[in-house]
Amino acid sequence: MNANQFLNDKNPRVLIEVEHLGVMTVELFPEVAKNTVDNFLKYVNNHYYDGLIFHRVISGFMIQGGWGKNIFPPIKGEFGSNGFKNPLKHTRGVISMARTMNKNSQTSQFFIMHADSPHLDNEYAAFGVLVDGFKVLDEIAQMPTDHMDQPRFEVKILSVTAQLNGYEPSEPEYFL
Repeated sequence: MNANQFLNDKNPRVLIEVEHLGVMTVELFPEVAKNTVDNFLKYVNNHYYDGLIFHRVISGFMIQGGWGKNIFPPIKGEFGSNGFKNPLKHTRGVISMARTMNKNSQTSQFFIMHADSPHLDNEYAAFGVLVDGFKVLDEIAQMPTDHMDQPRFEVKILSVTAQLNGYEPSEPEYFL
């Protein structure tokens, strides 16, 4: 399903402030992947992302951030091939959780789609969409990178803050 079907003024939003570039606003969809949203918000509320970088950038695909020393255990992946119904497609602007080959290894890393990537549908937990800041997304995606897709210039996340809009996150269910 298209992300527009899930937009709702009661959904929580996060503001990702990127040094020298501006702010990206992401609306989160608890009705699509509640545990993933709650996990992401727990990292946000603990200021985990503040000062980290977008460490992997592939123009025409995605930008990835959130790599650091995990402070919470992994959660179960909320996507189709893991037995969870997640109808949100990986289209431009959608935010999703990164993971290892283990389908239950989602912790802190996230990626934002720079372009539609249907091969990720049902394989990764999409849980929201960019509603403002596409210019920032495009500027990050156009950064020169090295052979490991790491930007040649640091793309620092100054802060990530939450606007809950009445949403009350639960303690995430961890996969132990």
